[in-house]
Amino acid sequence: MDLINIDRSPHESTRSHVYRVMKTNIMTLQLPPGASLSEQEIATTLSVSRTPVREAFIHLAQEHLLEIVPQRGTSVSLIDLNSVEESKFLRETLEKSIIRLACKEFPADKLFDLQSFISVQELCLPGNNYLKFYELDELLHRTIFDGCNKGRIWGLIQQLGTHYNRVRLLNLSSGQDLGQLLEHHKNLVRAIQTRDAALGSRTITLHLNKVQIDILNLVQEHASYFKQPELFFQKNPS
Repeated sequence: MDLINIDRSPHESTRSHVYRVMKTNIMTLQLPPGASLSEQEIATTLSVSRTPVREAFIHLAQEHLLEIVPQRGTSVSLIDLNSVEESKFLRETLEKSIIRLACKEFPADKLFDLQSFISVQELCLPGNNYLKFYELDELLHRTIFDGCNKGRIWGLIQQLGTHYNRVRLLNLSSGQDLGQLLEHHKNLVRAIQTRDAALGSRTITLHLNKVQIDILNLVQEHASYFKQPELFFQKNPS
């Protein structure tokens, strides 16, 4: 099995490491929605016993990233479009408020971090390094929350956003949206720097609704990745 491996952190337990490796591969679609998984195969690939793999499977199932069906096996959960919509609603509602706060007052060191992330994101475009771009995207948004002393709220968004984030990565993998998203990020940072709350609000709305605009094409192109795509097409006839 070909998995993206991650270096084990000092003092990290085998269970935690296996969980991180599995979640990374699910979130990045290296293990695509619907893929069947075997405890033994994962254990062999990662050179660990089956026990930490089984524990990681249980944890991921609790996060709705795995489907464990007795007597039938385990598979990566299909993307739930209702969950995607709920997560987008949550992010848009909260981030509009966070941007307004950031445009009133924001630490200079955090602003420098935001500008640094954008500089590195620009380097991702020529080679379509969408995984690194996504990593920096997450860092940028998290830093805005941290700069407003709302870091725990970002953690809550991440807990509830697994299906939404898989759609984001599926969208980014085409490479067509990186430039547009980069411009959104530049406008967000400009809004914070100039304390332009109106620009910040407009930009975050455009930014977070990008997935909603593109979702129809994604479901059409990758129907097997989604839960009950036929119901989505009934609600959204082309």
